[in-house]
Amino acid sequence: MRALIALARANPSEPVLIADIAVSQNIPKKFLEQILLDMKHRGIVASRRGKQGGYMLLKPANDITFGEILRMIDGPIAPLPCLSQTAYRKCEDCNGESDCEIRHVFARVADATRNILFNTTLADALSGDGDTARLTA
Repeated sequence: MRALIALARANPSEPVLIADIAVSQNIPKKFLEQILLDMKHRGIVASRRGKQGGYMLLKPANDITFGEILRMIDGPIAPLPCLSQTAYRKCEDCNGESDCEIRHVFARVADATRNILFNTTLADALSGDGDTARLTA
């Protein structure tokens, strides 16, 4: 996330060296290389080789949500497997989802979390609107 924020801060037409991102964001360079390569394969960043090379966002910062990135990096966002939108699994010890009090509570948590993450962009974070992102009810 910090690397993408660093790229969002940069001039969109000028690639940023991976070494510069690693130093400014205190991220180990080898780890950052792997993350940015994965983000490149997923269409979030582009790289340019050579003297003027480096990484840049492939799409505008206001089109990249925290939820999109988090899901790419960590997988499902749901606090319980039975609440996942992308990797649903019935809980092993569940007697029935419709009667599960725990699921009902965590469903509200999951909805609120997704609402914030998928309605907050990198641009929102840069502008200080991360706390008041375009939230829906």
